[in-house]
Amino acid sequence: MVQPYELFIGLRYTRSRQRSRFISFISLVSVIGIALGITVLITVLSVMNGFQREVRTRILSVASHVQISGADNTLTDWRAVAAAAEKNGQVVAAAPYVTAQGLLSSGASVRGAYIRGIIPDYEEKVADLAQHMQAGSLTALKAGEFGIVLGVELARALGVLAGDKVVLIAPQGQVTPAGILPRLRQFTVVGIFAVDHYEYDSGLALVDLEDAQKLYRMGEQVSGVRLKLKDLFQAGAVSRDLARSLGPDIHITDWTRLNANFFRAVDIEKRMMFLIVFLIIAVAAFNIVASLFMAVKDKQSDIAILRTLGASPGSVTKIFLIQGTLVGLLGTLAGVIGGVALAANVDVVVPFIEGMLGFKFLAKDVYQISELPSELRVDDVLVTAFFAFVVSLLATIYPSYRAAKINPAEALRYE
Repeated sequence: MVQPYELFIGLRYTRSRQRSRFISFISLVSVIGIALGITVLITVLSVMNGFQREVRTRILSVASHVQISGADNTLTDWRAVAAAAEKNGQVVAAAPYVTAQGLLSSGASVRGAYIRGIIPDYEEKVADLAQHMQAGSLTALKAGEFGIVLGVELARALGVLAGDKVVLIAPQGQVTPAGILPRLRQFTVVGIFAVDHYEYDSGLALVDLEDAQKLYRMGEQVSGVRLKLKDLFQAGAVSRDLARSLGPDIHITDWTRLNANFFRAVDIEKRMMFLIVFLIIAVAAFNIVASLFMAVKDKQSDIAILRTLGASPGSVTKIFLIQGTLVGLLGTLAGVIGGVALAANVDVVVPFIEGMLGFKFLAKDVYQISELPSELRVDDVLVTAFFAFVVSLLATIYPSYRAAKINPAEALRYE
C-alpha cells in the first residue's frame, strides 16, 4: 500500500523547480512522446479498420457471400441446387449467374470486361448493386432485349451513356469455312453503376441471364448460384456444410477465399503498423528512464534524509514509481484523447491536408477506394492504452530500484 507521504513526495517531485527544470523538461518530452505515439497508433488502427470495412462492403455489394458452381464451371439444374442450399439456416437468398469474358466496343474504343448474366429480381436479393445505380436500373435488363449495365469507369472508357449502343464480342468463336470468327452482338446501355471500387467499376458488365446464355451458347445451363447469408462472417462454416450436403461434384467458395490475398495483406499491414508505431511509445519510455535517473541523482540528499528519518527502501522505490507512473498516465490519457479525436475526424482532417498539399493520398486505381475511411474500435483503444501504460510503468522500475539502493552516509558525505 502507498503511504500518504510517499504519494505526497512523489507528486511533489513531478513539479518543476529552478534547479530541476531540465529534468521536468525531459519528463514533458516523455509525456508528449507517449501521447503522440498513442495518438498515431489509434489513428492508424482506425484507418486500417475503416479501409478493410469499406473495401469489404463495396466488394460484397457486387460479389456474393458464397458462390456455388459445377466441376466444369457449369450447373445444369440451378434451381435444385439453390433449393438445397436454402435449406441451410444461414442462407437467405440465392441467385443464378453466368460469367464469361468479353470485349466491349464503341466507336474506336475497345475494353475487356467480365460479363455477368443475371436475373434482376434474384440478383437484388443477393447483392446491393441496385443501390449504386447512377443511371437506369437493373430491372431494365429484360430477356431478348439485349440491354447491358456498365460500371461507371468502363462506361467512361468506352465513351457511352445510358441509351447508347455497344458491341459485345464473345471470344468463344464459331467455326466457319473462313475460319473461327468471334460472335458479336449489339447491346443497348440501360444502366450505369458506381460502387466506388475500381476493379468492378472499370471491368464489370451485367446482362440478362438468358441473353448471356444465348451469346455464350450455354443452353439452359448457368455458371453457378450466388448466395446471401444472414451473417457474412459465417461464410466459411456455411461453405463447409454445403460441401458436405451437395456432394463432391459441386465447387463452393466464399468471399473470404475469393479475396483472401487482399484481406490477408491488410491484416499483415495492420500488425506491422502496430509494431512500428509502438516503437514511438518505447522511445518515449526511454525518456522516462532518463528523467528518473536524473531525478534520483538530483534528489540523493533528499533520499538520504528520508532514509535517516525511517523511510524504508520500499518507500523510496514507491516515491519514484509514483513520479514515473504519473508521467506515463498523463501521456496515456493525452494520447487516448488525441487519438480518439483524430480518428473520429479523419474525414475532415485528411481532405484539409490534401487541399494544402495539392494531391490525394489514395489513388483509386491502386487502393480501390479514393477516400480515407476510419472505424474507431473500443478494443483497439483499450489495448493500445494498456500496452502504453505498461511499457511506461516498466520503465520506472529500475530507476526506482536504484534510488532505494542509495547509501545515506555516502549521499550526505559532501553535503
